[in-house]
Amino acid sequence: MKHITLLGATGSVGASTLDLIARNPARFAVEALTGGKDWRMLATLAKQHGAAHVVIADEAGYLPLKNALAGTGISVAAGAQALVEAARRPADLVVAAIVGAAGLPPTLAAVEAGISVALANKEALVCAGGIVTAAAARSGAALLPVDSEHNAIFQVLEQRERVAKITLTASGGPFRTMSLADMAHVTRAQAVKHPTWSMGAKISIDSATLMNKGLELIEAWHLFGVRPDQLAVLVHPQSLVHGLVEYIDGSVLAQLGPADMRVPIAHAMAWPERIATPVQRLCLATAGRLDFEEPDRVRFPALALAEAALAAGNCRPCILNAANEVAVEAFLDGRIGFLDIAAIVADTLAALSPSCPQTLAEVSAIDAESRATAMQFAARSRARSFAANGVQG
Repeated sequence: MKHITLLGATGSVGASTLDLIARNPARFAVEALTGGKDWRMLATLAKQHGAAHVVIADEAGYLPLKNALAGTGISVAAGAQALVEAARRPADLVVAAIVGAAGLPPTLAAVEAGISVALANKEALVCAGGIVTAAAARSGAALLPVDSEHNAIFQVLEQRERVAKITLTASGGPFRTMSLADMAHVTRAQAVKHPTWSMGAKISIDSATLMNKGLELIEAWHLFGVRPDQLAVLVHPQSLVHGLVEYIDGSVLAQLGPADMRVPIAHAMAWPERIATPVQRLCLATAGRLDFEEPDRVRFPALALAEAALAAGNCRPCILNAANEVAVEAFLDGRIGFLDIAAIVADTLAALSPSCPQTLAEVSAIDAESRATAMQFAARSRARSFAANGVQG
């Protein structure tokens, strides 16, 4: 029996994780669940899955959540520090599925406590990869990748010292064949409609800009210990091949599977064993063909920005991530256009050059400065948009 704490229970990864837990009651039990603002869903999930403890990040949700769970014996807490404390609770595995940099402190807390982490929060490694991996080395906590691409590499990675190249695949998103001119006018509804995966809004936008793949390259560098020039991206619209490892003898090992997050989540949850999943089985005869192409870094400059941040190192990935989160939120709120996302990230990277962070506090300071700078650029983009359309705003 593995006791599991799930950080980000109300999101898409959380839903897939809880589905697998419910299907394997003899193997998994829920220790703690956390959520952002949806106290009603969090209360329902806690009752359904017998959680011992629940935390809601939004402190305004504390009283209604506590009232909803009155008489159940489930303890309740709220706030950022409560998330950290939940991650430290005795458990066999913490599934880190909080979206964005907000997931870093509780993820690091679990690692420092020596608890293995199934990592769906790529931003923890993008912002503070050196800090997190050093903590894992000290505590002995295993970092088990949940992103489909990193989990694919994890499954076929044999001898790291014999690796020639690691390739992450990308679907290409909903605008893979769209011109730059047309992308200037895409809507929120178009951008969140991913062609193959069912994901949250933020990750869907990152997939549409290819920033998601850039963040994954940075995460892969921390996870697998190869040089940046040994990491590559291929666009693969079918989303059936999730990752490839080429070895020095010319062999290429690939992991294939359906576009269902329950496959990599199940692998991480059961590791080093495997469990059955209810996903539709992959049939290559039905798939018919597998296409691959180089990503277009002119139409999708976010990928090039992430690659440059990885090559530069130091604080650049942290700035990249913070600026991207601000820009994506502005786009989702209708304050900027789709192409403004990468432009704001580029402007923020050009404006800042802090020193390399050595502590979580220094990471937080860089993150805050980057967000403030990106917000200024987002406001300017909004003003330019209004001016171009003859609107006063």
